[in-house]
Amino acid sequence: MDFDGFFKGKKVLVTGHTGFKGAWLSIWLNELGAEVIGYALDPIYEKSLFELSKLGERITSVIGDIRDIEHLDSVFRKYNPDIVIHLAAQAIVRRSYDIPRETFETNIMGTINIIECSRKHNIKSVVLITSDKCYKNVEKDEGYVETDAFSDMDPYSCSKGCAEMVAASYRNSFGMRIATTRAGNVIGGGDWASDRLIPDVMRCLERGSEIIIRSPDSIRPWQFVLEPLSGYLMIAKKQYEGENLSSGWNFGPEKENRIPVIKLIEIMVKKWGSGKIVIKGDDSKKHESKLLHLDCTKAKTRLGWKPKLRIEEALDYIVRWYKDYKSSDVYDLCVGQIKKFGGHND
Repeated sequence: MDFDGFFKGKKVLVTGHTGFKGAWLSIWLNELGAEVIGYALDPIYEKSLFELSKLGERITSVIGDIRDIEHLDSVFRKYNPDIVIHLAAQAIVRRSYDIPRETFETNIMGTINIIECSRKHNIKSVVLITSDKCYKNVEKDEGYVETDAFSDMDPYSCSKGCAEMVAASYRNSFGMRIATTRAGNVIGGGDWASDRLIPDVMRCLERGSEIIIRSPDSIRPWQFVLEPLSGYLMIAKKQYEGENLSSGWNFGPEKENRIPVIKLIEIMVKKWGSGKIVIKGDDSKKHESKLLHLDCTKAKTRLGWKPKLRIEEALDYIVRWYKDYKSSDVYDLCVGQIKKFGGHND
């Protein structure tokens, strides 16, 4: 999956490049020959993928806050990007209850700042990454489509729904090429975020401690990190080339990847070779949806995108990454998985 050499020599601004998805995307773009300019806060986790892969030595890395529009604008002026892919966010649902103001400021005003700079500097292709949590979740079995209502359930979900509305307003008001993308529960090697399932499980497996599960029956649409990233890159390319993709886009797994938390962990434990699971109720009163599934018909029919990996295959990639990262060059480890994914047979 080389995108026909499109990204070679293109200047791509990636916000949130020190985060999990942003680092994977930046590595992929770097391997595609793009000139990657990253803009983000310092990584907050000790073993961040950004640090482990020494990504900062391979791309232009700018440390900054997306709420600081003057600094952000100076980066646009200096590097004059061709494409902007915006991933920077306060991305943890449960944390949004503890820092609601910061969540709204980052996810709404930060998005506005990115769009304003893109408008000012005439960026031809802007891709904003929001979340499947932007949808008002009524626990329905059929997948949510791009025209469904947005959520006001919690600060994180509401902030992502608001970011979608902001993007729509700029499209309607100024005719900007802005695509918004909504992915499900993205999993992959190199994720060390707190209060997120895969990192929590892997920390327990590495330590040999019990895996405490608070919501074993919650069903999530699990997808390997490179699945939605491939969709983001497709949109960035097609939009730059002139296609009208200025709308919302779902990128989620097939229904068979929609399994309960407990089953996912049981598969991981089996692949790891050890681990003890303990179920403990959650009394935090912080709401989390039990079922959320995306209908990706639009991306499949209009972009030709479709998910490649079944959940067992995705977990093979993930467990292998965590088994190998301590003894490997992490950048090369990621590149190897990107190449393997790109050549994966449908």
